[in-house]
Amino acid sequence: MNKSILILILLFSIIAISSQEVEKDTIGTEEINIVKPYTPKIKDAFKVKKSPKQGDDSINNKKQVEYSINSVPVASTFTPAKGKAKGVSRKKKERIYDNYASVGFGNYTTPKIEVFARTSSTRDNEFGGTLNFHSSNGDVKNAILDTDFMHVGLDLFYKNSSRDMDWQVDGGYTYNKQNWYGLHNPDLFNQAQIDLIDEKQVYNTIRIGGNIDYYDSYFKGVKADVNIFTDAYKSSEFQLVAIPKFEFPLSTELLNTDVRLEFIGGNFDKNYVTDDSINYGYYNLGVSPNFKVLRDYFTFNLGANLVYSGAVQENAKSKFYIYPNVTASYELIPDVMTLYAGVTGNLYQQSYRKFAEENPFVSPTLDVRRTDEQYNAKFGAKGKLASYISYNLNASYKSENDKAFYKLNDDLTNTITTRNYQYANSFGIVHDNVKTFGVFGELVIDFTKEISFGGNANFNTYNNDVQDEAWNLPSLKASVFANYHTKKWLAGAKLFFVSEREDLYTNSLLFVPVSNKIINKSYIDLNLNLGYNFTDRLTAFINGSNLFSTKYQTYTNFRVQGIQVLGGVKYKFDL
Repeated sequence: MNKSILILILLFSIIAISSQEVEKDTIGTEEINIVKPYTPKIKDAFKVKKSPKQGDDSINNKKQVEYSINSVPVASTFTPAKGKAKGVSRKKKERIYDNYASVGFGNYTTPKIEVFARTSSTRDNEFGGTLNFHSSNGDVKNAILDTDFMHVGLDLFYKNSSRDMDWQVDGGYTYNKQNWYGLHNPDLFNQAQIDLIDEKQVYNTIRIGGNIDYYDSYFKGVKADVNIFTDAYKSSEFQLVAIPKFEFPLSTELLNTDVRLEFIGGNFDKNYVTDDSINYGYYNLGVSPNFKVLRDYFTFNLGANLVYSGAVQENAKSKFYIYPNVTASYELIPDVMTLYAGVTGNLYQQSYRKFAEENPFVSPTLDVRRTDEQYNAKFGAKGKLASYISYNLNASYKSENDKAFYKLNDDLTNTITTRNYQYANSFGIVHDNVKTFGVFGELVIDFTKEISFGGNANFNTYNNDVQDEAWNLPSLKASVFANYHTKKWLAGAKLFFVSEREDLYTNSLLFVPVSNKIINKSYIDLNLNLGYNFTDRLTAFINGSNLFSTKYQTYTNFRVQGIQVLGGVKYKFDL
């Protein structure tokens, strides 16, 4: 019994000790068998009341690194030089002078003088003028009449600029002396007949004009010219042309409109055959609206020319004309090829003054009309084959009514009172309706800044309604040029080629009337010029013309002088 009691005491002691350990550890692993019924209870939870200790702030501080350098002496002979500012060399700017005087003299007793001078009295104005004198007393080979000529021209201008507009007034006088020396058969004339011919003709022109340009206005300005033209045979002509310009905004583009006001009136003392006078007069009123669209690679102009032309004399008709004015261009390959095309037309007023300027050997008995260019269609391409090679090619087809041709006047030598221009030594005007097909090409090479050369050619074919040929018009005109210039030297060369031209000689007073077609041969003309700049003010020059000494004819029976050489000096200055 005592052993039983002792075993029970040991058992309870072990249970007591085990219970204390379980209380410390909330989760036990032993298996306990309890005899009495199990009554579960929820154990009270507890939380840790200690906060974690923060780290030391010194951790973020940068640690100082200590190091040392062991210096070792090195022998060196290098001595650094003091720095100096480097200057940029600048070329001396070429001075441009506003005025110059040029004096020269050549064979065939040919003096030439040209002077241009301008100055100003305030910063807003400018005035000056140009004087030209050129004459020659030399004879053309095989010519039995005088072949000398003289040209004198004086032009003056005054220009004023303001904040809103610019305006200019100009005018001048021109004197031209020519001779009808182109006799058809000079060997058939005896000295008595030659002494009866006074071959001299003199043209005088007085011009007054001006223009006004406005900046910020729908009315952009107006340009006007008045020309009074006379000759030594009592012929006279008065012509007034005024062109006001307007510009209106239309959406994002502009509508440009030119107005044309023109009047011409003139008379010739006699016609070519009889003593009856010739009178002519026209007035032209036109308006040309144009709508232009500009884009990066495309330009388009849509417009028209509307002209009412009235005739003063009874034998001419008044008429209203409508012409197209449509052009476009497209840059197909930037800087390489630009295609362009267009269809245009206009009414061109002929005048005695323009005829005499182009062909000074016309007679004072002309038929002055209006040329109706119904249309002129053109298509072409231009651009650059390289940075220094530019080109321009185009083809055109146009239709003209009353196109003017120079035709040799009939030979009336057999009449008792033959006038000075009736020896088949002058030209009249004949008109015809003509369709012209043309091809044009041009190539320019700027090889360097000092050297450039190039050339162009223009080929035309004519289809006339009445006239047998396009009298005195060549089918081909071509030229080649080369230029060279440095600070001291200037040189240039130009070679012209003109193909055959046809004319008609007629003498209806003979017992058997004669009418022969004349073919004026093609010709080549070489011109050279050379200059040397002694200073930026003084230049010496020498020019040569017709250096091949070709005895060609500009117009039928009118041969030119042979080799022509003219030298002189040019001086630039400021006022």
